[in-house]
Amino acid sequence: MSLDFLSNLSQVITQVSKDKGISQDAVVNSIVQGVLSAVRKKYGTYRDIEVKYSEDTGEIELFEFKQVVSDKEFEDELIEIKFSEAKELDPSAHIGDQVGMRLELKDLGRIDAQAAKQIIIQNLRSIEHEIIFNEFEKRKGEIANGIVRRVDPGTIVVDLDKTEAYIPRKEQIPGEQYKSGERIQGYILEVRQTTRGPQIIMSRAHEQYLIKLFEAEVPEVSEGIVKIVSAAREPGQRAKMSVYSTDPAVHPVGSCVGIKGSRIQNITQELKGERVDVIVWENDPVQYICNALAPAKISKILMDEEQKNMQIIVPDDQLSLAIGKKGQNVRLAVKLTGWNLNLVSEEESKQAKKEALFNLSLIPEISETKAQSLVQYGYTNIEQIVQAKAVDLKSIPELEDSSVAEKLIQSAKDLLKKYADEGKELPKMEDVKEEKKPLSSSLKEQAEEILKRELAQLEGEKGEQETKTTQNTKTDTEKVKQETKTTQNTKTDTEKVKQETKTTQNTKTDTEKVKQETKTTQNTKTDTEKVKQDTQTTQNTKVDTETIKQNTQTTQNIKKDMKDKSKNKQVKV
Repeated sequence: MSLDFLSNLSQVITQVSKDKGISQDAVVNSIVQGVLSAVRKKYGTYRDIEVKYSEDTGEIELFEFKQVVSDKEFEDELIEIKFSEAKELDPSAHIGDQVGMRLELKDLGRIDAQAAKQIIIQNLRSIEHEIIFNEFEKRKGEIANGIVRRVDPGTIVVDLDKTEAYIPRKEQIPGEQYKSGERIQGYILEVRQTTRGPQIIMSRAHEQYLIKLFEAEVPEVSEGIVKIVSAAREPGQRAKMSVYSTDPAVHPVGSCVGIKGSRIQNITQELKGERVDVIVWENDPVQYICNALAPAKISKILMDEEQKNMQIIVPDDQLSLAIGKKGQNVRLAVKLTGWNLNLVSEEESKQAKKEALFNLSLIPEISETKAQSLVQYGYTNIEQIVQAKAVDLKSIPELEDSSVAEKLIQSAKDLLKKYADEGKELPKMEDVKEEKKPLSSSLKEQAEEILKRELAQLEGEKGEQETKTTQNTKTDTEKVKQETKTTQNTKTDTEKVKQETKTTQNTKTDTEKVKQETKTTQNTKTDTEKVKQDTQTTQNTKVDTETIKQNTQTTQNIKKDMKDKSKNKQVKV
């Protein structure tokens, strides 16, 4: 096999350049390097051989160069040529010149030709990979559209026409599924150069993908009127994005949402139903946090600018709304703003403040006002006071004097050391509740009571015995009180029994009266019935009398009619 593939080289170069998008010079250089490698493999690197491409003939030419030396000095025929022989090749040659002699490609064997072909293909592929890498490196951070070539376990392979891209599982939207041949869109996240060529990583779960979708959908964003500050996503579920407008006449949120939500609906559909909240960015971090936690209402915010921490106090009925489903709302707010947020309810905040005041009040000679000032500045326990420096405490009211601050720190250290030496823990606010003693009017008094009790226990065996004796006396007193109380309860029970007996008797008497009244009522009812019967009888009698009268009148009328008829008969006769 010879280098037959190099025939019609001009047409091959043109076609390869068109198909691969490689310049013709790069193709020619690849062919020259491939042939040169094959030649050096055959003839070695000691000999000076050059490979050139002739644009006139469209062929590859080989030339071997040797140095002209005098016939007497001629030693190495591989790199030298006699002056007499050089004159035959080039009449103008002189000693010391380089004379070129043409070699034939057909002298290369089958193995050399195959090696040249492999090198040419490899060089062309390397150039193609370099072009693709440079192209997509420039497109990094843009949206690319492609077709799903195949779906591997955990990875979607996308055909981008010139090369392939990969969407790893972590960059996919959870729950979405694609099949081969479907169109897919993604954000070019990373472009790597590997031994197998450029590797392009695409993402559909990245925050920048959401921003690029808004840039493509909202003209105000692409023109720079509306600026997107940041975005946070939980892919496939919910997202938050903060924006502001450089033009007072353009509302940033309204521009992104569109008329009746037309713009944001298109983006939601592309993100497989992911709900996007667009909020207004504010330069004031407090207002910005309030916007980020919407729709929850905020009662109070405690801010630490150095550590970028915020304690958010919300009403008790707003805590679950501020946290969101499985903490989703607060997580997105943290990602969006870059602040560490700690959400507490108003009741929890009050309880934490009480505990903090109680802890600080254990320090001897500290006033309640001073303790409240320390709590206001974020100092909630004695350990924080010990670790603080006097310079840090100077900004707190009543501690502007360095000596006062240093004295406070030293008192806190002494208190911790005292309890550490005795192997005891500092009193806690819960101890007051467990003792069931009446609470003092202030947390300071509570702390002093607990502190005095703890110090009394450390006085020694004598103090313990006295305490034990006092406790026994108290126990006896309590027993006497209980017995007295039992006696009083017995008397009270006796009185109650007497009263109940008397009440029972009265109840019996009342029962007899009720029975008599019931009997009287029954008799009355009987008399009433009799009267009613008599009345009815009288009425019946009256009815009968009226009937008799009517019958008598009727008889009289009949007799009168008979007499009249009798008279009439007599007259006729």
